[in-house]
Amino acid sequence: MTGPDPHSSAMAPTSKLPMEGCHITKDDLSYIHETYLLAIIKEKEWLRDFKPGNGESSRSGSGSREKGGWWWDDRTRLTDYTMQSMGIPLGKVQHGPLKKIWFPGLPMPLLPAPLVNRSYRRNHSSFVIKYHGIPAVRSLHIIRRKLQRGSQDDSTSGSLAETRGVFHLPSLLCTSSTSRREYIEEEELDTGEKITHDGFFLSPMDFRPLSFLQSTNTSSLDFGRIKFNSPAAVLRPQSPKEISLLLSFLSASSYSKVTVAARGAGHSINGQAQALDGIVIETDSLPSNISIHKGTEFSPSYADVSGGALWIELLEEGLKFGLAPRSWTDYLYLSIGGTLSNGGISGQTFKYGPQISNVLQLDVVTGKGDQVTCSPTENSELFYAVLGGLGQFGIITRARILLQDAPHKVKWVRAFYDDFNTFIEDQELLVAMPNVVDYVEGFMLLNEQSLHSSSLAFPSHLEFNREFYSKSSYNVYFCIEFAIHDYQAKSTNVKQVSSSQTAPSTVQALKMVKVSYFDFLNRVRGEEVHLRSRGLWEVPHPWLNMFVPKSGIKDFKDLLLDNISPSDFEGLVLMYPILRDKWGTNSSAVLPDAGEAGEEVVYTVGVLRSANPATCSAQCLNDILLCHRRVAQAASSPRIGAKQYLPHHLSQSHWQHHFGRRWDQFMARKAQFDPRHILGQGIILPGIKAPRP
Repeated sequence: MTGPDPHSSAMAPTSKLPMEGCHITKDDLSYIHETYLLAIIKEKEWLRDFKPGNGESSRSGSGSREKGGWWWDDRTRLTDYTMQSMGIPLGKVQHGPLKKIWFPGLPMPLLPAPLVNRSYRRNHSSFVIKYHGIPAVRSLHIIRRKLQRGSQDDSTSGSLAETRGVFHLPSLLCTSSTSRREYIEEEELDTGEKITHDGFFLSPMDFRPLSFLQSTNTSSLDFGRIKFNSPAAVLRPQSPKEISLLLSFLSASSYSKVTVAARGAGHSINGQAQALDGIVIETDSLPSNISIHKGTEFSPSYADVSGGALWIELLEEGLKFGLAPRSWTDYLYLSIGGTLSNGGISGQTFKYGPQISNVLQLDVVTGKGDQVTCSPTENSELFYAVLGGLGQFGIITRARILLQDAPHKVKWVRAFYDDFNTFIEDQELLVAMPNVVDYVEGFMLLNEQSLHSSSLAFPSHLEFNREFYSKSSYNVYFCIEFAIHDYQAKSTNVKQVSSSQTAPSTVQALKMVKVSYFDFLNRVRGEEVHLRSRGLWEVPHPWLNMFVPKSGIKDFKDLLLDNISPSDFEGLVLMYPILRDKWGTNSSAVLPDAGEAGEEVVYTVGVLRSANPATCSAQCLNDILLCHRRVAQAASSPRIGAKQYLPHHLSQSHWQHHFGRRWDQFMARKAQFDPRHILGQGIILPGIKAPRP
């Protein structure tokens, strides 16, 4: 049987019809013809009663619904071919003229099913609803029926369930954030389940509903406040199984184009946790179970923690046992799964590696919906793919984090410099003493505001002679911050460490304070509270984060100062060394090439700007973003050889350049764990398709 060209403009859907990307799957329908896909849920009794004149409106056009009768429009009639393809005897149905519905991008017509009346729903085990055409969803709305129990419920030989198994399918109801959303009336099914006005997915295993919420402002918002992409729906799962059910269904849909993004604490910068017209999974709804296991002489201490839990929660729970993770981020109100999907770096990275280097085991829901436990020795390819994988391969639902004994106090030291070379050399000396020093970070101080911003958390006032503005030039200063854990049983002499600096005469000021371990790790919280009090926390954050080879750090500093105006810079510039050998080589995280010299030192640079709406207009914000783009592109050139951390690229070629020789590995992992490109945003662009599984 032949039909019109599905790509013909003459067959474009009207506004009342669903658009491309319908959620109809091979497995769910249990039957696919070469070019025609039937999207009808029926059973023998319904077809027997489906006759013109049985409460039907005979007029053509958009159709109507009569109380107590059937409703459909004239596009929904069945054909001989339709019935034959489903294995249904034609003698049981009177059928009218066919008007198939074609959708762009689909090689088959879809035949909407009518809305069955309420009395029929009460007396039969299945029902269907009208498909709603909501462009924002680009999906087909179907309500499921319960599992057909087979021939024991139907003595008729050759029943539809026996012939094609069509009724062994889970069905899907998608929601939309638009005002045009339409729902059926709330009804109680014969199973006791309810259809709510939130919409739901139904499990192919137990048909338990997955509750969806309407899109909210927070679901299209992140810390960056640069991009605002509204999803069609939000899922707040109560267990990893619910995430698995959703991804299993979407992955099985050969023609589905719905994307899914996991959102933890919402601290992405460029919309990485957003899903335009897709589904956002808010992982903070997962039970935040934190289980601490103290080690023995032969095994390490570790914590099992939900992927949606926050690092601050893990710190608080671990300290009850005198334990804490080894590697951190500067800000602790981030989700476990979120930072492990990127890297997780701070001043401890030089010593213990990033957070992704301190994971013993993961539970992951892949893009195919598989629930997998993985580790370096079990399903290791998935384990390393997910760590630093930018959310492209799976959603982390549990992580086993390596712990160590927590110190009682921390000796926290700050030193200010007026010479860049000495600032760099002293940092590298400090990271070369991992048996003594536990934390090292550095800052560039461009003006009084950045000095104040960097000093908010430090519990002691530091005076040093500075003159940012002079008659002939603009002066930039630098600060090194390092810390030494105090376990009381042994004490490190801070003065001895400080005296090892290469040129003490260039140090403008040096100050040491002793604080609790918790207060040190939670130091950025004080800055957050201060900024919130001034209304400056929830503002745009056009950040740029780069990994810069040691050989290119001076050129990068010059490049940055050539492209920004220190006088009106609001924020902070981080610049500190990490060591390549602490990262391993198997994770998805990307560092700059070591080069011919085999450089071990790589610098982390974070241009952490804020755009105060009171002083920075929309044009100002756009200028900052363009400036950062220029800096990133120039820094990625062979002369400097930098790579973005928390990357954001605008073209496929830039992504390929970012991954470099690891691009093929990335694509192979994508094809293995998320072949439909459901997860993650912005890397696999629409024009690029992964290999078929």
